Order: sequence, then structure tokens, then C-alpha cells
Amino acid sequence: MEDLELAHIPAGSVTLHDARRKLHRTVDLEAFEIGVFAVTQEQYAELVGLDGLASEVRHPRRPVTDVSWLGAIRFCNAASEWEGLEPAYTYDGEDVTWHVDSDGYRLPTEAEWEYACRAGSKGAHYGPLAEVAWSSLDGVTHPQNVGGKHPNLNGLFDTLGNAWEWCWDLLDPARYDDYRVFRGGGYADDAWSVRASVRRGGGPRMHHEDVGLRVARGGFDAVGAAQGWSAEADLERAMQGEGVRPVGWTPRG
Repeated sequence: MEDLELAHIPAGSVTLHDARRKLHRTVDLEAFEIGVFAVTQEQYAELVGLDGLASEVRHPRRPVTDVSWLGAIRFCNAASEWEGLEPAYTYDGEDVTWHVDSDGYRLPTEAEWEYACRAGSKGAHYGPLAEVAWSSLDGVTHPQNVGGKHPNLNGLFDTLGNAWEWCWDLLDPARYDDYRVFRGGGYADDAWSVRASVRRGGGPRMHHEDVGLRVARGGFDAVGAAQGWSAEADLERAMQGEGVRPVGWTPRG
């Protein structure tokens, strides 16, 4: 399999916005690694196969899409096993546990993703949108080969545009139950959606034609909490009220 090229992201902090609850929180992050590129169709096919995907892989350098969150979890574990690393996840059906002390491949937390995407920038984009992201401005009808636009200052390509990317975190458990976050915007989205702060999500088994993944690595000396996420906080958020849960996914900002 083609190597999963990673970039080292130094320790720092990022401020996240919860639009529904009108809250901001600042997260301190330890250093970690994250993929320079989104996982490609070829990489996914070689480790996991094509079962569960809507169509055959025909474009090896395009980001793999139509991958469920559970499919992304399986890919991370398969990549760890391929390289002789301890898998980051154990799971029973849709009940997935992240062993945060593991240094195997995993999905980034939402805080890690936004911090890596921003690369020190404070605005909606880390550069002129047409230069850094495939979006509706380009008029394309499918994801493009990875690395075709300019990278951010962390050396990461396509964190904005081209394909949304799954993260580890729950979207909003009080309102959307088990929906997981995806970030970054896709090739057909307008500028409002292709921003560093925009949050969307879907159920663990849902497939979307413009949602893929980017891997991360980094183990931490903790249990049930790391890099802006904690199981305890998820439980607290789930108890904060009930709301109508949609059939699809809903933009968050």
C-alpha cells in the first residue's frame, strides 16, 4: 500500500464554536500527526476492500468517498495492523471504544482537525478559496485528485473542499443522538460550507457521496479523554435536552 504520509502538528490551542448552544471553548492540544492528504480510493481498497462502497474504485488518486464513519474506523485499524501498530479502536457493532494511549492510526478529534486545518489562520479559509479548495466555484462534478490545490501552512492539502472528512467526535448528542462529525466541505459546496468552522454530521452507518477521511496518529496518557474530547463530556451533552432528530444531516456553523 502507498504510505500514509503524515505531518507533525505542534502543540497549541484552538477555539471551537457550538452554534446551537452559542458557546465557545478553547482546547489545549498536545502534539500529534495528521495525514498530508485525505485517504485515497486506492489506499482504502487495498486495506479494506470495496464491500459497502457504492461503486468500484476507478481513480486511485481521488479521495475515497461514500465511506461510513464505521468504515473509516475499520480503515484506521487495518492501517495500524498493516504497519504493526496497536489498533486505536475496539468495537462491538456500533459501540466503538478509542484507546487514547494507542499510537495507531485513528480519526482526528474535531479540535485536532480544526487546529490542523487553520494552520494559524483566524479567518474562514487559510487562503483564497479558489486557490486552496475544490468547491462549487470550480464547477466540477466529482472529487478531484488529492493535492491539486495549494496546501495550508502545515503542509496539508484539501482540508477545505474536495471531500468532507470524518472526525471522532459526536455532533450534538442531545439533538442528533449518535451522529458523528465531518468537517471541511466538499467539491459541490459553496463558500459558506467550505469553512474551517463548519460542522456537519451523519450516523455511523450512513454513506455520503462527498464524505471521506484523513487519518491521524498520537497516543496520550489518559483514559476516555484526549485532545478536546471526553466520554464524560459526551454523556453530559446528551443529557442537556431532546430535539427532533433529522433523517439526513444538518449544517452547523
